[in-house]
Amino acid sequence: MLSPVMYLDYITATGLSLKGMPMLRRRSLFVSLFAALLVPTAAFAAEVKVAVAANFTEPAKEIAARFKVRTGHDASLSFGSSGQFYAQIANGAPFEVLLSADRERPEKAEAEGLAVAGSRFTYAIGRLVLYSKTPGLVDGKGAVLKTGRFAKIAIADPKTAPYGVAAVETMRKLGVYEALTPKLVQGTSITQAYQFIDTGAAELGFVAMSQVVTVKGGSRWTVPAANHTPIDQQAVLLKAGANNAAAKAFMTFLRGPEAKAIVRKYGYEVP
Repeated sequence: MLSPVMYLDYITATGLSLKGMPMLRRRSLFVSLFAALLVPTAAFAAEVKVAVAANFTEPAKEIAARFKVRTGHDASLSFGSSGQFYAQIANGAPFEVLLSADRERPEKAEAEGLAVAGSRFTYAIGRLVLYSKTPGLVDGKGAVLKTGRFAKIAIADPKTAPYGVAAVETMRKLGVYEALTPKLVQGTSITQAYQFIDTGAAELGFVAMSQVVTVKGGSRWTVPAANHTPIDQQAVLLKAGANNAAAKAFMTFLRGPEAKAIVRKYGYEVP
């Protein structure tokens, strides 16, 4: 489809007179021009492949939908643990943007030449929640962790998931980690940790606030930020996306007010 400017240039260059043009031809020309004006970005739309930390699944979907409306570009999202994504990227996976659940991996990507220098920024600061589907099981101060009146507690694997690291740090700070170790059920990502709780495989567990912010019922404790290393979630433009207009546009959109409003909606803090 030609752009509106190209249509006007065509009319000018060929010396066409709309006044002398047959009615059917004139109508056809104006229909095409009107369509071009309605979707000026369609001919230039592109796609960006984004690796998204599992805790950011729902806000990422909403941001991608709004990004499509605003720019015409598609954001193809893949969800998983930050550690697994980094290993894939290091081995040549064609992701163009990484939305990590920590700052460590984006920093490492820059240092190892896998990302565009200077493109890294914090897009969200996560909050950790101890959650149970059972009303009254989790109290407002997390004291249930010291009573141990449960069989299983779910966390994300701290080797690959920053929320798992935060969970372990919290338990250590409360002095209960050693006692609870035999009861731990580890998910490959924060998504699987939540699934363990949701299906009853674990009575409670540490999840991201974004996963339960819209969930009614149950019981929960929002872990004080001082109990663990800040969950500073950073984005970085990968080398594979350095020349992709859609990848650059996505990074810009993620820093804008519309995306930030969505991030806050899901319980994250925004720098």
